[in-house]
Amino acid sequence: MARTVGRNVAAPLLFLNLLMWAIVLGFSSWCLNRYINGTTGHPSMGGNGATSFFLIFTILAAVLGIASKFAGGNHLRAWRSDSLAAAGSSAIVAWAVTALAVGLACKHISIGGWRGWRLRILEGFIIVLGFTELLYVLLIHAGMFSSGYGPGYRDADYGAGVGAPGIEQKGTHTTGVPGAARV
Repeated sequence: MARTVGRNVAAPLLFLNLLMWAIVLGFSSWCLNRYINGTTGHPSMGGNGATSFFLIFTILAAVLGIASKFAGGNHLRAWRSDSLAAAGSSAIVAWAVTALAVGLACKHISIGGWRGWRLRILEGFIIVLGFTELLYVLLIHAGMFSSGYGPGYRDADYGAGVGAPGIEQKGTHTTGVPGAARV
């Protein structure tokens, strides 16, 4: 039970984040389409000077967030240190771009002006996702602090590989191989 604490907490958060990213991608795509078409007078659109930057970074964060959740799902399925590398790095990149989008959402709010309900919902989702994405990154990296929370970076339950120092290779056959070809 102790080895799956991080996994049991990270799995529902991964699914929740995936759903929220899908909603953000849908809303931001709709808003960017309206913004490009010049129909910002639509009652549910509006906007200000930061809208274009906010929408572009929101779509980028949503795509990276969805991609990192696929890598995270693979990591939760395997729950090994080697899958942690892909899940962890993609989650950190997704969180970094989300942090940029959160900053633009705050700027979008502080400029003010008329913003439709879709933009206001998008701002709220991005701010919430900034915190939940950070929590997700911390949860999948929890094995770094204790192996009871998940796979650590230095788990010894795998083989070390061929030629690792201190590992004697048994059964290697070198007869007939020239000396220059041996490693």
